[in-house]
Amino acid sequence: MTRTLLAAASAIALVALGACGDNQSSGSQNAAGGILAVGSSTVFPFASRVAENFSRTSGGAAPRVESLGTGGGIQRFCEGVGAGTPDIANASRPMKKSEFELCQKNGVTDIVEIKIGFDGIVIATARSGASFDFRLQDLYLGLAKEVPGAGGAFVANPSTTWNQVNPSLPAQRIQVYGPPPTSGTRDAFLELGMAPGAKLIPALAAVDKADGDRFEALAHTLREDNAWIDSGENDNAIVQTLTRTPGSLGVFGFSFLEQNMDTVKAETINGIAPSADTIADGTYPLARSLYIYVKKAHVGVTPGLKEFVTEFMSEAAAGRGGYLQDRGLVPLPAEELAAQRALISAMTPMTSPQ
Repeated sequence: MTRTLLAAASAIALVALGACGDNQSSGSQNAAGGILAVGSSTVFPFASRVAENFSRTSGGAAPRVESLGTGGGIQRFCEGVGAGTPDIANASRPMKKSEFELCQKNGVTDIVEIKIGFDGIVIATARSGASFDFRLQDLYLGLAKEVPGAGGAFVANPSTTWNQVNPSLPAQRIQVYGPPPTSGTRDAFLELGMAPGAKLIPALAAVDKADGDRFEALAHTLREDNAWIDSGENDNAIVQTLTRTPGSLGVFGFSFLEQNMDTVKAETINGIAPSADTIADGTYPLARSLYIYVKKAHVGVTPGLKEFVTEFMSEAAAGRGGYLQDRGLVPLPAEELAAQRALISAMTPMTSPQ
């Protein structure tokens, strides 16, 4: 897969995006360059595959796709409209209210939010590693920087092996390689795994009821003692680390699991393994939606932008059995896919997140 992505990246043309925006004259809107999409490492292989196909069928230069992490991509997307700013932000979580407000502040006032499909966050080991069946609270108790201690105080996490967290887990050191703070995969892991796990612990549930900000700080702060190790935006690097570091665990997207089943295996959560079916129906606890955000001010200015987005959500790409499913994307149900296509057709801007 790494060779495929590198080949796709090497084929991408670097072209400038012309000036655009509602407050500019039509004479200044002289964009003659190509499409720029930035953001999530999870969405990167899907966007790259669509870019390859779009270039082949349209006869033009392939859209440029950059893997910066969801947070980094949205920040660049929100810098403004016009030359040098991205047309699309790829995201493995929904846009935050603070990010939407940054966009508005910088003149990116019309943003089209498109859900492209589903993915799951997996906790994996090398195929030769021990097997785990995690409870959600195990994730918090094993990976949080602070956990409940004696007398109601919160203390530095003392656990060094997983069986200290839960006797039914292997007596294996706690060493987890995962994405950095700029990653949407990291955000989703905190929202879908750490926070729900914390709420299952009575002391944390009490904090949540009394002080939501304090709860979020506790639930979202990972260990800094090398039990959790930030490993960059490239999920493939985490996959490769698991085979070189016996006994370690990794957190990354389901699509990367599917591409590396010969070397790594996913662990279960609450007895449920990640699969296309359990992710699509939401029974797998760490299932999530994936998005692209389109700058409406660039539609009609950046050549081929709307056509590229249309290709992204076509039946051949995002439909059941499409070429993105072959890359690991879990497709939307038919009626939801149709709704997303209607959004593209109308280019309906999103409202502010809550």
